[in-house]
Amino acid sequence: MNEELSAFFDVPVGTMMLAIAFPAILLPTPNRLITNRWITIQQWLIQLIMKQLLSIHNAKGLSWSLMLITLTLFIGLTNLLGLLPYSFAPTTQLTVNLSMAIPLWTGTVVLGFRYKIKVSLAHLLPQGTPTFLIPMIIIIETISLLIRPVTLAVRLTANITAGHLLIHLTGTATLTLLSIHSMTITVTFVTVILLTILELAVALIQAYVFALLISLYLHESA
Repeated sequence: MNEELSAFFDVPVGTMMLAIAFPAILLPTPNRLITNRWITIQQWLIQLIMKQLLSIHNAKGLSWSLMLITLTLFIGLTNLLGLLPYSFAPTTQLTVNLSMAIPLWTGTVVLGFRYKIKVSLAHLLPQGTPTFLIPMIIIIETISLLIRPVTLAVRLTANITAGHLLIHLTGTATLTLLSIHSMTITVTFVTVILLTILELAVALIQAYVFALLISLYLHESA
């Protein structure tokens, strides 16, 4: 059992690279005037997501639309990839999520200090703060700013890993109880199905939350 759980986290680099490249296969570029149903659904979902992510931005913020939709689709599809049998979700690895979160967060900070340096510095000291609390509040706000990429990566990793582990453990329990009682098998099997449906929702919601937080950080910075 312990060996199976350790194998869940021990993933070859080649497998990880293939898993990261996999979402591009599911999103073909339309090259016809009349598209099929899959392309139509894809375009409708993209427009719906973009409407939600860019609703708070001005005209300048529209320049980030391609990055935000690419980020959302990549994370969502890689999360769903982990639910397929004998597959692997790169977003269960903290290093992969940090490699996405740190550059994006750095970009928002650089944009903020380049275009809105006064507003960016003002975020470190909320209006109306008592004088004797100013040093402490500045330190707390600075720390909260610096740990943003870590919270982004850890949130995504924890949610995806927890769901996959729960499904894995419940499925293992189902196989173990196979020879004990038929009623127990039915209950555990139904539990696995419900957990899978829940994990489908979590995979899509976490992709949206990750992109939405990046969108909010960009809105604060530019």
